Amino acid sequence: MNIAIISLGCPKNQVDADVFCHALIKAGHTTVADPAQADVILINTCGFIESAKAEAIENILMACQYKQQNPDLKVVVTGCLAERYKQQIIQEMPEVDAVIGIGSNKAVPAIIERVCTPGAGQVESYGPKSDMPLGGARVISTPQHYAYLKIAEGCNNRCHYCAIPLIRGPLRSRPLEDCVAEARWLAGEGVRELIVVAQDPTAYGEDWGKPGAICDLLDALQQVEGIRWVRILYAYPERISEDFIAAMVRNTKVVPYLDLPIQHCNDAVLKAMNRRGGRAEIEDAIARLRAAIPGLTLRTTLIAGFPGETEEQYAELCDFVKKMRFDRLGCFAYSAEENTVAARMDGQLDEETKQRRADHIMELQAEISAGREQEKVGQTLECICDGVDEETGMYLLRSQADCPEIDGNVLTPADTPLETGAFYRVTITDADTYDLYGYVEEKLEGPAAPQD
Repeated sequence: MNIAIISLGCPKNQVDADVFCHALIKAGHTTVADPAQADVILINTCGFIESAKAEAIENILMACQYKQQNPDLKVVVTGCLAERYKQQIIQEMPEVDAVIGIGSNKAVPAIIERVCTPGAGQVESYGPKSDMPLGGARVISTPQHYAYLKIAEGCNNRCHYCAIPLIRGPLRSRPLEDCVAEARWLAGEGVRELIVVAQDPTAYGEDWGKPGAICDLLDALQQVEGIRWVRILYAYPERISEDFIAAMVRNTKVVPYLDLPIQHCNDAVLKAMNRRGGRAEIEDAIARLRAAIPGLTLRTTLIAGFPGETEEQYAELCDFVKKMRFDRLGCFAYSAEENTVAARMDGQLDEETKQRRADHIMELQAEISAGREQEKVGQTLECICDGVDEETGMYLLRSQADCPEIDGNVLTPADTPLETGAFYRVTITDADTYDLYGYVEEKLEGPAAPQD
């Protein structure tokens, strides 16, 4: 059968889709990009916040519309939304043929066979969250030269605004040997940049009783031949130990880039969020990181309009943003998620106030980001080529400061052909709010050829 897979949400979700995509191909199915050509449309949903849920529902309804042209088409929903809203999807979307919880991901091929059997009716499957595979054979859905390495599933942090532990369950760290084996396989497929992801990579190994195991993993990834860059997405301030900083410093493949989601800076708000530590701990972690890692790019996320957030607390957050001058920052209006502690709190703010506060912080950050980018004019940076921008005809590269699909680009003219996946030294001549412009000085290393 022809199966169109639509995967939404975060890189971790994409890795999950890569795993069951491989399983479907192994079972004899063919994946297609165009849903109009599909016998089955499989939607791997996100259900983290309101905007993600809206996007998931929109994609499900869009998929169901294809049944008008193909009455035999089957629509299958999995991922976070399916896990979180099992009965609602079945009851409110009768056009959906199957709903699969994350604990039944291993059974996706068998469930699709079942749902395509005449007279099957609606199919539901919800295995225990602990049955969700932590890894396994997968396809690489990203461009060949970079890939995500998922090292854990679930989370034990229990932040009061977050539904992830409800959806994904407690922390389950993947065995170190499995992570390294997959990294070697990815390198053999031509991957040059490895992006380490989990809900909280710095918590890796805590469920084994081994806090700080992320350091051992970084040491092991340093030894993987073919990988040039290792990038860590997400690190919680309270887990920025001296050992972790030392591991980032000694492992030269680990790029000086860190996503440090702090959410707020006011002590009372952080306590209400059930975050560990306060402003002093956050500032201390940032100071130690910046002192130890020259040229470090720090990214963070903030929540504006948390229940009970006063104008004074919000003003403190604005001042904090201006003081800390993060290289990258995303601010989200608080989303009240069902069955979370925060959703039941008093002091819920109206949507307009929340969005106004979030928008203003992003305006402040735009000015800071522009200044940060301008500081790079005249520098020569190591960059990887992602390909060509079809609109401008310019090459799209990224420096170590730029995570794919999240951050900006380094754009260079197409005077000399560049190779996708190759590394170049680029001198920066201009900058705008989020992107850099420059010219190539020299080629450092060509793209890796996949092994047979």
